[in-house]
Amino acid sequence: MKFENILADIDGFGRFQIMIIVISFIGRFTLPCHFMLNNFVAAVPSHHCDISSLDDGGFFSSLSETERLIVMPCQNGWVYDNTTFKSTLTSQWDLVCDKKGKNKATATIFFVGVMFGAVTFGSLSDRFGRRIMLLVSYMSGMLFAIASAFSTSYLMFAVLRFFTGFCITGIVIVSAVLSVEWVDIKHRKLVGVIDSLSWTFGNTLFAAIAYFVNDWRWLILSVTSPLILAIITWRWMPESARWLIANGKLKEAQMYLKKCAKMNRTEDSIQILNIETLATIVVTEKRDRTYSYLDLIRTPNIRKLALRTGVVWFCVATAFYGISFNLTGFGLNIYLTQFAYASIELPAKVAVYYLLDKIGRRRTVVGALLMTAACLGINIVIPKDMSVVRTVVSVLGKGCSAASFGTIVLYSSELYPTVIRQNSMGYNSFMARLGVAVAPLILLLDEVWKELPQVVLFSMAVLGGIVARALPETRNRCLPEMIEDIESSGIEKSLEKSVEIK
Repeated sequence: MKFENILADIDGFGRFQIMIIVISFIGRFTLPCHFMLNNFVAAVPSHHCDISSLDDGGFFSSLSETERLIVMPCQNGWVYDNTTFKSTLTSQWDLVCDKKGKNKATATIFFVGVMFGAVTFGSLSDRFGRRIMLLVSYMSGMLFAIASAFSTSYLMFAVLRFFTGFCITGIVIVSAVLSVEWVDIKHRKLVGVIDSLSWTFGNTLFAAIAYFVNDWRWLILSVTSPLILAIITWRWMPESARWLIANGKLKEAQMYLKKCAKMNRTEDSIQILNIETLATIVVTEKRDRTYSYLDLIRTPNIRKLALRTGVVWFCVATAFYGISFNLTGFGLNIYLTQFAYASIELPAKVAVYYLLDKIGRRRTVVGALLMTAACLGINIVIPKDMSVVRTVVSVLGKGCSAASFGTIVLYSSELYPTVIRQNSMGYNSFMARLGVAVAPLILLLDEVWKELPQVVLFSMAVLGGIVARALPETRNRCLPEMIEDIESSGIEKSLEKSVEIK
């Protein structure tokens, strides 16, 4: 028996599943804000050397301010324009001139933490369960984020941002899998798009939050505060019944399935939720076996799948964040650019919802990546003085890259079997965060050649599209449960053997 058969009997998309989606939405709101935080907390305001010491009526008093700036070295620090930002990391610790690289470094440090956190939480949630690791991510991420707002030195801030990224990434990889594992095949794409829209919602609202909260310490506290509500609502979040069954915890799985049936008003189906029925779902492998990241390379078909999805996630993330971090690269208002970048994600993801079933997951992600590459390529040849046109093209590219990101998350969760699904999401998220960590460094290549960052991002999008073509289609297929489901007859054939929903 397949788990999908049980979901069909108790309603695979009822009030119980909606509850899970709403709780996940609350927790995921803070993620895009933290991921884009560096654009604002590490912004570089207009500044010049502090020349107040020259106002003493001496020799320099006859010079104009411009002339004083030329003859006077910055021995007394800098003066910053507070018109846009009241306080940033730059003005707090004078991260300008020879220290300006530390601004980009804070983003890279955060995403290196995210990268290692993805691997850790992916493994731990496959071993100890989705639900408990979601709470651990909520609480630890919130504590480190709040602590970072009270940093007294750059080093302290960098360390705390690393651990914030490490802990907070568990929210996205655990909640994404938990949502998918509780819904039926027909509604998987809807859940995937809704989860993705939580990112869009957070990004859009973040532009307004950053506009009104222009002190870097208060901005961090503001975007972290929703985690308090997420922790409160966690008590209603169920464990994944798929994970419980795959790990032999049949009584606990039965309890959650009965709760699902009662909330979805399908009590008549409770009689089929007996231990004997649940025991027939997983019979191909021992339930007491512990799965790890080694299972991603131990068998040939899973190994090929991991290589392909890893490359695609790296390319998708590099292109997406390479565009997202370039808020000031076109000379327009930073808040309007952030808002435009966020707003374009909504129509992009609505289009994804339509295309996922119309043309399939594979064609959607390939097409989105190639369109992203096209926008990046067009911006290479558009003259620099056409800043509005360049921004419009960049916004379109951001929309296409957001579509590819929204698709690959759902797509990957459908490709891997339940017993290593969380490990696979941890690994893929690791590859994505590696791409994110590299993105700020790619933008620094403009010092070598102004268009080099665009060329690199263009190449990443094209490579991702090529590799994505080699992935199997998962549209209308049951989720594989065990590694044997993939290895028995190959990736593509194993999915074709699954029950297809018309």
